[in-house]
Amino acid sequence: MIFISFGQLKAYMDTKQFYDPAIGNYAEIYMQFVSSSLKYEGKENGLQGKVAVRLTVSDNDSIHFSDLYLLESPLMKDSIVEDFYDVVRFSIRPGTYKLKVELSDVLNEKSKAIQAESDLTIGDLSNGVSISNLEIAEFARRSNDNNNFCKSGFYILPRLTNYYPSELNKIPVYFEVYNSNSIPLDSQFVLKQQIINSETKEELIDFEIFSKHTKGSVVPIIRGIDISTLPSGKYDLIFTVLDRSRKEYQSQSYNFERTNLMDQNINMENLVLDPAFQQSITNDSIEFYLESLIPIAKQNEILNIISTLKSKNEEKSRKHIQAFWVKTNEINPYEAWISYKQQVQFVQKLYSNNFQDGYETDRGRVYLKYGAPTTVVQKETSPSEYPYEIWQYNKIGIFSNKRFIFYNPDLVNNTYRLLHSDMLGEIKNQGWQAALSKRNTVNGSVDNPNMYNQDHFGGNSNDLFRQY
Repeated sequence: MIFISFGQLKAYMDTKQFYDPAIGNYAEIYMQFVSSSLKYEGKENGLQGKVAVRLTVSDNDSIHFSDLYLLESPLMKDSIVEDFYDVVRFSIRPGTYKLKVELSDVLNEKSKAIQAESDLTIGDLSNGVSISNLEIAEFARRSNDNNNFCKSGFYILPRLTNYYPSELNKIPVYFEVYNSNSIPLDSQFVLKQQIINSETKEELIDFEIFSKHTKGSVVPIIRGIDISTLPSGKYDLIFTVLDRSRKEYQSQSYNFERTNLMDQNINMENLVLDPAFQQSITNDSIEFYLESLIPIAKQNEILNIISTLKSKNEEKSRKHIQAFWVKTNEINPYEAWISYKQQVQFVQKLYSNNFQDGYETDRGRVYLKYGAPTTVVQKETSPSEYPYEIWQYNKIGIFSNKRFIFYNPDLVNNTYRLLHSDMLGEIKNQGWQAALSKRNTVNGSVDNPNMYNQDHFGGNSNDLFRQY
């Protein structure tokens, strides 16, 4: 998966290979457009954007595939815009190619075309037992529609990120097994599913599954893999074709990253303190680091942290910190803790003030919860606006292009507060422009809180917020 962006327009792209006995080897190009990065025009039933797409597949000798077309977004209603997708499918011979893509926002006269290149390797899936690439889905459903999103009676919306936060507990996967009828003996073949830790190479036995399937020239497989109990880490999902004697014929894998703040009940009374873990926490910083876990803890865990803090019990606090990271990252709890500790120290240095530690501030909390922003716009001076910062994230878990705007209405103490965000679960303030310009602007009405906002030189917070 690659991310392509220039100026305002942003998109994600990925490729997969399949095989059809009627047409031979073919490739699919998946594109996800960050909808908030496009301009829209009003239609009778909503808003619609337009993207010009140019695709070229070539090698050193010639162009093997090219396409130029206009893609219209689905109609967006009630000013709610969601990312939209496109799938391009084309047959191509085995070989190594260069894929070039060029995208431009048709409705934005100021937008320049964005370009990206990627290597495209096509294997020969026609001879012997083989497996297509694993296509991961945002969701899949049965469908008899005839379009590029459909295969083998399923409509599949592709997923173009391999990150799975705690909120996602299933990996829907689609792939095809080819020429299994060439396997001798029996009328069925065996499919083995594994999940292996990418760093330790340890197999998670609980996720090993064997299943039998009827042989055929093309056998479609669709499966939802439950990862609700899979701890945080990096993994390889592997499928292997076997015969009944367990002889392996072909494998295909998918690498993904998992973050899982599981609600496991850990008996802290029986927890053995790790000396290395505990040496990283001095006696005078135990409460500080225990409380610093609140930005990334779930609601029930926050209550437990507060309860432990009130107990003023040093050993219990130390066990609580260690237990939290054992629960968060079962494989490498110490490494995960040290990494987070460094982030806590970073936000303490940047965002603390006279009465708040860094993790207690809005900027510190957002940084610890979602990581470092992709871009930051800082505006210390403006004729009418309070000092403000706009943070933009290309990706937060399953969400694309999320923004946060912080402002400092007190003008002292580095006390920037979160004013508005389009991230799910965060503060949404439709009158954020009025609040930001309140130094010399009269409030609007309930229906239009920004009605009295005046354009002025340097007052470009709205343009900056929508640009990223």
